[in-house]
This record gives sequence, C-alpha cells and structure tokens, in this order.
Amino acid sequence: MCGIVGYIGPKKVVPLILDGLRRLEYRGYDSAGIAVVDRDGKVDIRRAPGKLHNLEEVIRHSPIDGMYGIGHTRWATHGRPTEENAHPHRDCTGQIVVVHNGIVENYVDLKRQLEKEGHKFVTETDTEIIAHLVEKYMKEGGPLEDAVRKTVRQLTGVYSIAILSASDPNKIVAARTGPPSVIGLGQGEYFVASDIPAILAHTRDMFFLADGDIAVLTPQGVRVMDLDGNTIQRAVQHITWDPIMAEKGGFKHFMQKEIFEQPRAVRDTLLASVAMDSGKVFLDKMDITEADFREFTNIKIVACGTSWHAGQTGKFMIEKLARIPVEVDYGSEFRYRDPIIGANTLTVCISQSGETADTLAAQREAKVKGSKTLAICNVFGSMITREAAGTILTHAGPEIGVASTKAFTGQLTALMLLAMYLGQVRGTLSEDCARMLLQEFMRIPHKMETVLRADEGGIYESLARQFFRHTNFLYLGRGVHFPIALEGALKLKEISYIHAEGYPAGEMKHGPNALIDENLPVVMLATRDDQDPESMTRYEKSVSNIKEVKARDGIVISVVTENDHLAREASDHVIVVPPTIELLAPLLEVLPLQLLAYHIAVRRGCDVDQPRNLAKSVTVE
Repeated sequence: MCGIVGYIGPKKVVPLILDGLRRLEYRGYDSAGIAVVDRDGKVDIRRAPGKLHNLEEVIRHSPIDGMYGIGHTRWATHGRPTEENAHPHRDCTGQIVVVHNGIVENYVDLKRQLEKEGHKFVTETDTEIIAHLVEKYMKEGGPLEDAVRKTVRQLTGVYSIAILSASDPNKIVAARTGPPSVIGLGQGEYFVASDIPAILAHTRDMFFLADGDIAVLTPQGVRVMDLDGNTIQRAVQHITWDPIMAEKGGFKHFMQKEIFEQPRAVRDTLLASVAMDSGKVFLDKMDITEADFREFTNIKIVACGTSWHAGQTGKFMIEKLARIPVEVDYGSEFRYRDPIIGANTLTVCISQSGETADTLAAQREAKVKGSKTLAICNVFGSMITREAAGTILTHAGPEIGVASTKAFTGQLTALMLLAMYLGQVRGTLSEDCARMLLQEFMRIPHKMETVLRADEGGIYESLARQFFRHTNFLYLGRGVHFPIALEGALKLKEISYIHAEGYPAGEMKHGPNALIDENLPVVMLATRDDQDPESMTRYEKSVSNIKEVKARDGIVISVVTENDHLAREASDHVIVVPPTIELLAPLLEVLPLQLLAYHIAVRRGCDVDQPRNLAKSVTVE
C-alpha cells in the first residue's frame, strides 16, 4: 500500500507522476518512489523515505526523465520505511520494476524457492518477489503480460500492481486482485492509478479493473485480459467529479473543506432519489425488485469504522420506518462468525471507496449464503458496486481527508432514503408521513449550513483552547444519538490522538461513572424533538445524565436544540443546532463533533489530513 500512478503518453512523465502521487497523499504513506524508462531504453529509479517532498529533493539533485513510468507511495506492511524498502522494486537485472499495493501472503515460500534458483534479494518486502517472478518467466520467452499472468497465478493474498520492463518497451502492465486499480483513457495517453483523483486532472474517462484482470497499456491503447489471456471488455465511465473538487479551495485542510461540503453532499444524494410532489423515494441501479424488498425478513448491515457508525444509525432509521429487524456487523468480523443468513436476508454493504477489503469479504460471504447485497458507496464502478445487486450512490465527491466526514453524512442520507423506501414498499410508512419526512429532509442541508456558520464565531476554537491538553474524552448519547457519540469519539482519536470513548448514556452507571472527575470532558448529545414523546423522554434522561456528571465534578459540553433550557443550564458549554425530526438529528449533531475534533487537532499541531498510522482505504484484511 498505498498509492500507484503509471503513465504512458507524450507528456513529461516525471512531473505528471509526481503530481498524481501528490493527489494520493491523503491515503497515508511513509515512503515514495518513481521509475521511468528513458529514451535509451534504460530504467531509472529514484526513491526516498518519508514524505513526497523528500523524493522531489532526490530528483532535484539527481534528475531523471523518461518516455513512460510508474510511481508509488508506500504504507509499510513488510519492512521498515527506508529508501531500500521503498517502491519501485527491481529484479536481478534491474530491467524489470514493480509497484504494489496489498500483501503477498506466501512470499516467504516463494522467496526461498527463488533464492534456490539463484535470485538475489535486497529488501525486506514481500513486493520484491513479484519482480523476480516476472524475471523468471520472461526468461521463458514471450511478452511482459504473459510473464505477469504466470506470476500472479503464483501469488496468494491481494495485490494491485503495475510493472514495466526495459526488455519489452513502451508497455505498462497492471493487474488486480483486491486493492483498487483504475485505468484512465486520454487522447493518445493512458494511465493506471489506485484512485480516481490521481488522474482526474488529465482524463475523466476511466474504468476499474475487476479481480483477475490484467491490463496492457501501450501508446496505441489499452487491452484487458483475464488470467488465461482471453481479451475482455470493461465498460468505460465518465467521471463527473470536477478536478477542482479535489483541491483545498481556500481551506486550510482537506478535512475542513469536506466538513463544509456536507450540505451540498447531502442535498445531491437526496435529490438523486426523491420525487418531491409525491414524497416517494426511488432507488435506481437495482436488480432487487419491490417484491424482494417486501419478502425480506431481516437486514444485515456490514461496514467498517465510520461506515459502521452510519450503519448503527441506519438500524434505528430502518427499524422505525420499515419495521424490519436489523443487525449491524463489523466487516472484519462478519465472515469469521458463520453468520445466519439466506435468501430472506438483505445484506447492506457500506463503504466510501467501495474497495474496503473487510467489507468486500463480508459481501462475498453473504452472496455465497444466498443473500442479495445492496451497496451504499461513493464510487460507482468500484468493486462493491459491481458485485452488489443494487447500489445507492452517495454523491459526496472525492473525499481526501483520511478521517471521513462528508462520506459519513452522505451514508446517513442514503440509509434514511433506504429506510423510507422500505417503509413505502412494505406499507409501514404512510404517504402523509413520507411527505412530511421528505419536506423536513429537504430542509436539512440549509440547517447544516446554519450549524457550520457557527464556526465563524470562534466557538470551536475557543473550546479547543480549553481542552486540547486533555488526554481523555467521554461521548454520550441515547437511541439514534449513541452511534453519533461513537463517531464523535472516533473523530477525536483519529486526528488528535486523544483517547476518546463513545458510550450509551444509559450505561453510565455501569462503568463510565468511575472515570468522571474534574479533568474529564464529557460530550453529551442532548437534542430533542418536541413533537416526539419518545424523543422527549430520552432528552429528559440525558439531562439527568448531565447532572450526574456535574455531581462528580465532570466538565460537560452539550449539543442541544435551539430554545433548550434544561440541558443548557446544567452544562458548562453548549453547542446549538436547529430543531428537526429525531431520525434526522444525527445529520446536524455530528457537525459540531467533527469541528470540535478538527480544531483540537489543529491546536495540538497534528497532521489533520493524514493522521499517523492510518490509510484512507483499507484494502487488505
């Protein structure tokens, strides 16, 4: 892992690859490198540990130029982040180079066999064996792509690779099983990358490789084949993202920009699936019929990290509106517990990238057991969307910050749409209620903008100044607000490295009370829906929780609804959000938690966009 860029065409290759790698920095990495083939047919490599500017310095002192090439930013899995272990890796001749995302699980056995055959290894990585295997098979004769096909048949694990060889010039071969690989088609130029933003400035016409695909890029075009060498076709997509969407646009960090893009992301996701006049929700891209939706007896949601929190929130939405039981599983645990599912189960797979390895594995487990799968995803054409029977797209645009923000609220929007749709087709949501829900739903983006404008008043910077030195936080919520407490705690720990824990407010007496003292900030989600008696009951109990914390000298930061008095008076600090329906409140109350985490992390001097030890898309289990 983690970033791949390859280019063949008439442009200057080194600046283009470096620019592509820069656009992939959000994925997280600890070293970088580039390999090009020059006009004399010689392979030149430059590598450096650390950030991309270190590689740029190496190139400035020792320039290279070439006709085509491949580059990589590495997130270490095997071997320390040193220049030696940085990609690209070479074979014994130095003529073959490879960049690789993923893990070769059987590399030890392969390495021993290759060493017996006389191959010399110079790194601690699993990737180096790929270059030596390609070397071995190229000696048998035939083009580079044949050697790559034979090589990948030997690999156990997951991989996305790009390979070039000076002995078979004007060619880049890419292959994929697991981590994403996207092929870009330009005017007389062709690209391979691990994510769309790397090449979006050069082309919007691209397609994802499927597992087992091998692509051959030459100046004449791209050919895709399977592992047996049979030519196959992949549908080309025209990406509608504007390249400017992937730039900071005047914001200090990508995360800050993406927090403020959430009203637009929610609005776009919402408008893609609703008819305002009738209040009906329409789900396109479905091979699941209305009859299927009526016959499902239970729903399993599988996701990881922030998407799992969205799934937990979606459980409340679906069970309330559609009256169907929902279980939420971690993708990383799902297939290892032999889940009880079948044709009467709908499995909903949530992933921002659509390439999350754990969630993909869970999706495949569900399909093997006979369950239809529905994807909620931000990238159409990604693996999860291709393997699903239906997809709800979140129209968030590219999310660059590692800590997810707008993808999360996009997922909440998609889950609410799914809940409403299920309620409509199953007859549990009346037309009048659906219309009322949708009318309020349409007001949410404007209300989100109101919440975000409070940042201009300095409330979050003020809170950050008071709390950035604290080492522990507790986040509490009840009902649909509990998953938002979990998400708020995750955001803080992800980007500020402060320990934070989310907990159901009703469970305080069963353990967390022991933590409370004058040094513990407690963030309480205490919003309410005046028109909902159940919401008011939860609110009153949350106020009691606030008083419990204060009785033990804890510090309370409450997120409250406009015109609130009880929670406001009991708290040390309050953040106000507009009133809304209980099920839609998460879309508003998560914004203050994101902003609080962001400003605390900035105050602590943390790298907000690229937190340590994290990658944007976790494409290995």
